[in-house]
Order: sequence, then structure tokens, then C-alpha cells
Amino acid sequence: MADRNPTLFFIHTFGCQMNQADTEIVSSVLGASGYEPAPDEDSAGIILLNSCAVRENAVDRIGNFLQQLKGRKRKHRSLVVGVIGCVPQFEKQPFFDAHPWVDFVAGPDNYRSLPSMIANARQGARQSRLEYDHQETYAGIDPVRTGKISAFLPVMRGCNNSCAFCVVPVTRGRERSVPLQRVVDETRELADSGFREVTLLGQNVNSYLDAVRGLDFAGLLEAVSRAVPGMRIRFTTSHPKDISEELVRVIAGMPNICRHIHLPVQSGSTRILQLMRRGHSREAYLRKIDMIRTIMPDAALTTDLISGFCTETDEEHRETLSLMDEVRFDSSFMFYYSVRPGTWADRNLPDDVPEGLKKARLQEVIERQQAISLERYLEDVGRTVEVLAESESRRASSRLMGRTGTNRAVVFERGGFNPGDLVRVRITDATSATLAGEAVG
Repeated sequence: MADRNPTLFFIHTFGCQMNQADTEIVSSVLGASGYEPAPDEDSAGIILLNSCAVRENAVDRIGNFLQQLKGRKRKHRSLVVGVIGCVPQFEKQPFFDAHPWVDFVAGPDNYRSLPSMIANARQGARQSRLEYDHQETYAGIDPVRTGKISAFLPVMRGCNNSCAFCVVPVTRGRERSVPLQRVVDETRELADSGFREVTLLGQNVNSYLDAVRGLDFAGLLEAVSRAVPGMRIRFTTSHPKDISEELVRVIAGMPNICRHIHLPVQSGSTRILQLMRRGHSREAYLRKIDMIRTIMPDAALTTDLISGFCTETDEEHRETLSLMDEVRFDSSFMFYYSVRPGTWADRNLPDDVPEGLKKARLQEVIERQQAISLERYLEDVGRTVEVLAESESRRASSRLMGRTGTNRAVVFERGGFNPGDLVRVRITDATSATLAGEAVG
């Protein structure tokens, strides 16, 4: 059996865009200490799981991976296994104790320590680094980008909200913002390197605040947009209670900012929203939607929805369906409620909706969203839209896949175009998830 190269690392990344951005930071940290990315997992002497604790199924997937790695550790005793990110930060020492074949765990604020932790593991020492560092924004680290067209750029870390179901304040700590000038400079560097699009990331980007200039996210977004006028700008995620008219006017007024806002609502019931500790009502959410649509009628809106939250009634479930009908989201991330241990809801609310009923309600939400998405996407048939080509289609190299400024996926015959090109595409067909068309001009 071939030996694994002790200088090669392989990272499995679970979860959100912030986790993907963190993997790029970790790759840079390891690269600066002489480690290199492995072409495949089988040749790597170091395997890291960059974990997500937000959903139960993501935690279950990590557990399955760990069981596989347990067997590989038996065959390759020199293999170093680490779990980083949100799961160990959330579950802390009990997680480490329950997985004795894991050499080390590290939370999201401790990635600079990974080279020393790997070295210690090779000396037989198991180590846990789960300290919060409310100043850590990974300044001075140039992430190793995995693509050449679109890039993720964290502009803030952590979250000060206390949603009843959410583990992020525990896993990511308190909010801290990256200085505005650093964000602008890094965006310019991305543009100079040939990237065509950047997504500004934050658990709640609306809470961004530059401590030096006193500028909020609207100010940051405008500064970035003006710095790279030829580059597409996206951002995620917004919180309904914080999104401002000023921010929406900046998006509407700058041609390179994509007209897409992801605005999680979670439920259409004001009572359930209060139990979720979301900080807004159904009516307040709809007022924000009206404000966005008044200023920017062509904006695409997407959301997150949870079915079967604690004490949710059939009528409150129907309120979520009616809110979907009223707003007509382009798409949604949809889940049924699963208790995350240690959250406010776990400590204070009964998880009293049977799982079968949760799943049935979720299926209704999914079917309603698919119907709305199909109607929304069919509206584009016959129109010509601008698409940033991102990759070859999975089904045929003769076709390209890209996205519109409203974040709709489009597949079209490539002709003479390549990934990275901005292409005008006339839409000829649509499903509930994808547009199809032909390049024009």
C-alpha cells in the first residue's frame, strides 16, 4: 500500500460560502508553512474536515466522513486527521473526546495555529484550539482561490443576533468587520488578477461597520462598486430587520452590483417569528419587500424557510405559504426544523411538531416554491439577458452554464465563448431552476 505524502493536505468543505472562503484561508496558512494541496484524498498525509453545524444533516454527513477516516487511520497510522470550523467550536471537548482518532480540532478563529497543530500531532500530541478571538479577520493572509472567475471575500465575521434556532453566534462569535480600505484593496487585486465577480460575505452583512470611517454596508458596497466598475458585485446574507433604504438605493444606482437580495424570512407567521427571536414581524418583512420592489422593481429575491418550528400550527404553516404567494421568491433554501443542541430554542421551546408532519409541510413548501419559480423563470422566455459564463455544462462541453445579474442559472450553446465571458443570451426555455437560451450578438 502506497505511503501518503506527509506534506500534502486535502480539505473536505461542508456548509456555506463562508466555509468555502475559510478553506481558501486555511490553504494559504498551510501553504506558507510548506504544505501543498493534494491532487486527491488518497495521496494526502493530512486530511481536514471544514465543518458546518447549522443543520443536523450537515453534522450527520461529517459524522459519516469521520467513521470512514477512522478506518483509514488504522491502515495509515501516520495520517493526520483534523476537524476544523463550526462543529468542534459548537460541541467543544465532548466532540474531541468522542472521536479519539481525530488528531486535533480548531475553531474558526484558530486557523493560524494549524501548522503547529499538525507538527504536534506528528509528535503524538492531541490538541484542541477553540478560543474565540474577536479581533481575528485573517488580515495579511492571501487566500488560495479555487477558481478564476468568481471569488468570495469575507467582509465581516460573527453574528450578534440571537435567533432561537441558530448556532452561528456560538460557532462564529461576535461580529467584527474588515476595514473598508482593506476590502477595497482586495477587490481591486481580484479584478487585476482577472476575476469577473466577487461576493462580499458576512453572517449578516447589513451589520458591517468600518470603525475608522464610520461607514456601514451601504458605504462599503458603493466604495467597492466604484473601485472595480468592470466587475460584478454580489453580497450575502442580509437580515430583514437591518436592510436599509440607503443600501437598496446603492444597489439600484450602481450598474455593476447584481440586482439580487437574499433575505431570509424563515416563517410567514408573526407569532412563530417572535418565537424564533427574529426581530421582525410578517408585516415588517413585507414592508421591506415593498420598499425593495418600489426602488428596484427588477430585483430578484430569494429566502430561507423553516417548516415545523416549535408549536407551529397548520394555520401558521399556511401563513408561510401565503407569504410565498405574496412575495413570489425566485427560489428558497427550504428545511424542516431540527433542534440544534444548546440553542435558545433547545433550552426553552418544545420540539412538539411530529417529524412526519414537519416533512409533509416542507413538501408543500417545496412544491409551492417550484411552481412560483417556474412562473418567474418563464417570464424571461423571449428576453435577452446578460450572463457571466462560469463553466462548461455538466451534461455537455458544447454548452456553457452561467448566471444572470439576478442570480438565475442559464445554459446555452457555447459557440465561440468561454467561461469568464459576459454573454448576451436570448432565453428560449425555462424550468423551475434553470433558463436555457442561445447567445446573440
